[in-house]
Amino acid sequence: MKKRYITTVLLGILTISACTENITRFNEETKLASSVPAGSLFSNSVKTLSDGLASASVNVNIFRHFVNHWAQAVIQEEANFDYITRAINDAWWTRMYRDVLNDLKESARIINKDATLNPMQKTNQLAMIDIMQVYTFNILLTTFGDIPYTQSLDDQKLFPIYDDAKTINADLMQRLDNDINKLSTSAPGFTTTEDILFQGSVSKWISFANSLQVRMAMTLADVDNAKAKAAFEKAEPMAINSIANDTFIKYFSATPNNNPLYDQLVLANRTDYIAAKDLMDILNNFLDPRKPGFFGVNNVGEYVGGIMGAPSDYPKMSKPSARVAAPSAPNTLIDYVEMEFYRAEAKERGYTVSGTAESHYNNAIKASIIYWGGTSLQADTYLLRPNVAYSTATGGWKQKIGFQKWIALYNRPFEGWLEVRRLDFPKLTVPVNAISGFPNRLKYPSSEQQLNGANYSKAAAKIGGDKSETKLFWDIF
Repeated sequence: MKKRYITTVLLGILTISACTENITRFNEETKLASSVPAGSLFSNSVKTLSDGLASASVNVNIFRHFVNHWAQAVIQEEANFDYITRAINDAWWTRMYRDVLNDLKESARIINKDATLNPMQKTNQLAMIDIMQVYTFNILLTTFGDIPYTQSLDDQKLFPIYDDAKTINADLMQRLDNDINKLSTSAPGFTTTEDILFQGSVSKWISFANSLQVRMAMTLADVDNAKAKAAFEKAEPMAINSIANDTFIKYFSATPNNNPLYDQLVLANRTDYIAAKDLMDILNNFLDPRKPGFFGVNNVGEYVGGIMGAPSDYPKMSKPSARVAAPSAPNTLIDYVEMEFYRAEAKERGYTVSGTAESHYNNAIKASIIYWGGTSLQADTYLLRPNVAYSTATGGWKQKIGFQKWIALYNRPFEGWLEVRRLDFPKLTVPVNAISGFPNRLKYPSSEQQLNGANYSKAAAKIGGDKSETKLFWDIF
């Protein structure tokens, strides 16, 4: 009887407690940030972009195979131009739109709402955000062709239309021009920790933006020379003119802020990535001093590359160097080497630029050799080789510049792919058992076909078919 009485009392107390206590406080998230700082969103978007460009993951970035810099010892799908099986095109699209561009958009939204921010600093920050949006959209443009643009970041547009690539390109170049004009060294931009590219240097942002404009102008040169010439001549004087202004991400030795190649080449212990014979034969035959910076030796101390698309004996092949696989290895977005090759090309096209095509060509090669661990003397010796010297190297200016730029853009696979398509040199061997011709673009992602089918179909028909071999509007030769 006593036990029943105690139980009844306890039930009564619990009932009263349940009816009167307000438990809505448990719906409040106390450990999740209610807002994200604009600077953190900005730095995260830049790192996400860089990680994608630097990666060698077969699920992210296989452009090293497109340009015959790396082959594979075992798995051959990616070396055979198969980017569909692992949906690499879907992952590339998603990274750029969902992860990079949306973070940049949200960062700009927060900054625009901040009434406490110095107006000039706000202008600088918004210009920097837009420069990175232009950079990212340009990657999408030169990867796929026509893409969603005007409606792409609108949450109310679930099925965005695809805009004409040439029209998008013109708008991006105008946006970039406006951003350059807005940047002011009289005010700060992001803080040194938020700005992982330049640690707060507005002057380097100006140089970077002008360099991006040079790249975009030269991409346009074969299809609209007059516009390319005007844009180049306006931007070139303020573009990168020394290695001190190179644009790169500084990675760290500690995870998760290390270069993703360290994860893929060292931590994963993957016995597959090897030097491609196409590049290694050139490095050997030309006695190229960059070779030890690019690759290590095989099991008997030799530099050997594998045939693209064919299985190889991994121990007998050269692998990416320890320098490339280092956790703190930087990832370059734009640099002096690239700009000097553009200046050499511009001189050949008749654009107004100081110096000669040969001097800029030599500057680019020498800077590349020194960056990869060679000496000034080795660079001078290399430049005296008849098959390297500008006056005696094989072919016209496109072949000379394109060939040496292909070498110099080692470990910058996306830019290497852009330049091989744009200059049409060197003429790369087709991998064994390739499933398509040379990829001039990536096919649109399957998610677009399934979820945005009507607009996808219109875009595919307009560009001449959603095929890897379809050339983009600027690639007319």
